[in-house]
Amino acid sequence: MSTFESLPVELVADILGELDIATLITVSSLSRRLRAIASDSSLNPWRRPILRTMCNPDGDGEYEPKLRHLSVRHTVPRQNWVEILTLGKAEYILYEMTLPNLKETEWEECFRRRFLPGWIKWKTSTWKAAYLKCVIFGVRSILHRVWHRSHSSCTADEAWTKYILLNRNGSANLLDASSRNHSPMNTFHEIKLQNNVAHLPTHVRLVVEFRDVRIIALGVLSKPRSYFSINQNARLLLHPPGMTKGDDEVASAQAGHVSEGSDESFPPVLETPLPIRVAHPINVKDVYRPLTHPLPSPCHANYPFYTFGGEDKRWLGNEEMEEGGRQWIGPMMLTAQLINPQTKQHLEDGPPLQDLDLVVGPGRTQFSSLSWADLTAIAPWLELTAKINGQGLGH
Repeated sequence: MSTFESLPVELVADILGELDIATLITVSSLSRRLRAIASDSSLNPWRRPILRTMCNPDGDGEYEPKLRHLSVRHTVPRQNWVEILTLGKAEYILYEMTLPNLKETEWEECFRRRFLPGWIKWKTSTWKAAYLKCVIFGVRSILHRVWHRSHSSCTADEAWTKYILLNRNGSANLLDASSRNHSPMNTFHEIKLQNNVAHLPTHVRLVVEFRDVRIIALGVLSKPRSYFSINQNARLLLHPPGMTKGDDEVASAQAGHVSEGSDESFPPVLETPLPIRVAHPINVKDVYRPLTHPLPSPCHANYPFYTFGGEDKRWLGNEEMEEGGRQWIGPMMLTAQLINPQTKQHLEDGPPLQDLDLVVGPGRTQFSSLSWADLTAIAPWLELTAKINGQGLGH
């Protein structure tokens, strides 16, 4: 022990970070020096074991038992609770964990890192009340609303669900539908009928996933007959200008099967290459920053950059084309889908985390409103010519 304690504090803290939470609690009580190291907010050996149990591979597996009442221990620096309250399961935070005593600014940070910006509409008083109003006198918290909505068909809190439509002329509409019978596939089919593309199949892509909600996009892929049918913002939403998937981009490009006789089987009539929005190379690290407010799930940790692991399905094509040399044509619909333990269970038919696997099956029928602030947060590089509330052209 004397040899171990003679090591530099940075090295001791690094060693303590390899322990599990229960062992670290024991070790932090062995001596005054170890207690001081464990309590130091700049060294913070608790962060790694906490993140290991919060970001386990199963996603919704069991947390370490000692995490439940970790807030009563003074050796745990307060900043760790921002991570726990951002990444923790809603039902665990609501019904099992002993909540810490945090400052108002820390509660605000927890709120902004976990929830979409548009959910600030539920804030009525303090940030702590906005994040988690105690279940005293039957008052439900925002976190309880999320958990309740994702596990039931109740629409008392949000009777109308808002979604965004990216138009091919560069504008966007903020529309709404009844939450009780809202079906993005049915809604988008009506939109396709209005834009004369109902004969083409609907393709669904996962844009980004957060702890309680994921943003999905519904659109139409086809070989365009003219430049006017191409939706440039739909492409730029999934592929930020100047950004590529990485070294394995070409190897992962997939050529989608196209049936004979469909509009997609026709060769493109464009005689010149499609225009590229980025005319000169840029350093993407100078232009983009990883999203932190709200904080993406580990499967999209590098968003808007590509996240390795197989769940970031935005780059299914190569260079300026999507799979099969097709382009996004017509409007694209964006909606926020609430996540529960069944949402990511893969269906037998079709590839995982794309198309029908995102909208058909258990845990895929609950949605939340998507606002302009949410779109700005996840895609600040989009250049919209107009933001229109409701139907119409904005005149």
